[in-house]
Amino acid sequence: MHRTFFSVLAVLLSSSGCGEELLPVPEPVPMSPPFAGTIFIDPDIITDHDPTAYTSIIYSGQGERTMFDRRVDGWITTDPFLFDATYDDGLAIEVQVNSEFLNRAAAQTVADYYAEAVGRIPKSLRLDVETMWIHKGLELFGGGNNNILIHVDQGDRYIADGILEETLLHEAAHTSLDGRYANSPGWLAAQASDPTFISNYARDFPAREDIAETIVPYVAVQYRPDRISEYLRLTITSAIPNRITFLDGLNLDMHPVN
Repeated sequence: MHRTFFSVLAVLLSSSGCGEELLPVPEPVPMSPPFAGTIFIDPDIITDHDPTAYTSIIYSGQGERTMFDRRVDGWITTDPFLFDATYDDGLAIEVQVNSEFLNRAAAQTVADYYAEAVGRIPKSLRLDVETMWIHKGLELFGGGNNNILIHVDQGDRYIADGILEETLLHEAAHTSLDGRYANSPGWLAAQASDPTFISNYARDFPAREDIAETIVPYVAVQYRPDRISEYLRLTITSAIPNRITFLDGLNLDMHPVN
């Protein structure tokens, strides 16, 4: 009986890894981006009830301008209604409203609405926004070219979903942050050191979309933590801690968000 017990024990030990052969250690599985895109993560990061730096808008007539229009996927030269929007931090934007809006009153209504909404995003993100193009159409917004591109039918969808200001944050980051930092050594080091990208969109287009995709969750965790869940906060901070540290180090002027 004892001989049988020890024989069985010897077999068990030899098969349990106590011999010389060791099982291979699996490679660590890379962390996947937690989001598909970040403008959708929470509708309350900036809302239409928040303060705006916007102070006034003045009609300056119609004049020839070259504008990008996603409906034709190209540049158009036209005579939009022109408005000068001013902000309490010294910045100003020329709002160019496509003449398809028929009259000055209709154009001023949309110019005023979007100029006020843009005023809710931080000054450092408005810094290089010199113009705003406003068209009709169900086309995505855009940033870059010292501009923010608006298509109002798409804007209505963003408004209905509560993510207009989050979308404007994203686009303004293209305009005011990409050129300065997207290829900077500090940003690239943070990108390489973080466990993952914040979204699939950032991962798929790292040079073009990573900063813009990061700015909305950054504002959420650093300036609006009381508006998001603890789960969402931890999801963001565990995915991109070095990017958050990099943005903190820029000492961005966050007025009126702060």
